[in-house]
Amino acid sequence: MSEPARPFLSVVIPAYNEESRLGPTLARIQHYLAAQSYQAEIIVVDNASADATSEVARRAGARVLREPLRGKGAAVRAGMLAAQGQYVLFSDADLSTPIEEVERLMAALSAGHEVAIASRALPESKLPVRQPWYRELVGRLGNVLVRMLAVRGIADTQCGFKLFPRELAQRLFGAQRMRGIAFDMEILFLGQRLGLKIAEVPVTWVDDPDSRISRVRDSLDAIKDLLRIRLNWMRGRYRL
Repeated sequence: MSEPARPFLSVVIPAYNEESRLGPTLARIQHYLAAQSYQAEIIVVDNASADATSEVARRAGARVLREPLRGKGAAVRAGMLAAQGQYVLFSDADLSTPIEEVERLMAALSAGHEVAIASRALPESKLPVRQPWYRELVGRLGNVLVRMLAVRGIADTQCGFKLFPRELAQRLFGAQRMRGIAFDMEILFLGQRLGLKIAEVPVTWVDDPDSRISRVRDSLDAIKDLLRIRLNWMRGRYRL
């Protein structure tokens, strides 16, 4: 008996206590994927939720991975390494970047880039519902530090919508060490060190007021992690 064909696209969604938002998100993704000519899979990584997140995901037809509560970065890593698709998309559970925007990222890869990331910070980006001004300000200040310390030339490292060919996803996320929100910066830092062509793609992005991110606390944690990333690189701790 022949093995089933490998999916063309894997969609990886980390989730922590997301039973209320996950159903509509998965329904929208399923509706979009059903209209495509390729096969796809959805992987929900349940980050030790205390609610019915896993049950909601299974009812929607997603593959569920249960992970200990180690942080968003650890959850994303588990899903990216488990993905079987030719291409692997990481998406936040709130779907602030609509799933349809994956087509823009795919186009960037078809044009010769090796990694494609969604960006809220480019002139062509569309933000019909913006974050409060103070969250945007903290985000901009944080990105200045990111570009100074780790990732140069990228205006938005933290948008939760990134696309990788599976082979590169395995390589980059296999080397990942950050368990918290700094994992985005770490992955892009490693990609730049490998000389990968990373496309920053303008997308539509809609703020979710129920965001689980605390800008001030998480920004301070991210600054500490940026220094750890630099030290890890200097000490040869990344196996790429």
